[in-house]
Amino acid sequence: MGFEGEVWQVRSGADTVGEILIDDADFPWLSGHFTAGPGYGAVRELFARELALTERDDEGHWQQWEEAYEEIRRSVSLASPDGPVAEFLLHIDGDRAWFRWSDEPFGEET
Repeated sequence: MGFEGEVWQVRSGADTVGEILIDDADFPWLSGHFTAGPGYGAVRELFARELALTERDDEGHWQQWEEAYEEIRRSVSLASPDGPVAEFLLHIDGDRAWFRWSDEPFGEET
């Protein structure tokens, strides 16, 4: 699909959270090697909490996940080699990251 080898940027304001070197494209998901930047420490626990919530299966965990992920969305942005994307769902676990994105916001009603 042409994404492999691209480097996507994860940012928090002016800080670099990290870079994702794409090594697998399984539409709509891209995944790759994550290299943490100086801003990663400030959001590391947000990503750890989000992943932990995806593994739970108790009442209310998806609502908790949505709240945790909204905090991630307020904290970071994602940019392709062509520039920022409007919407994304990003997971980071150690040196791996996987995500999907859209040029338009997900599920917004008009």
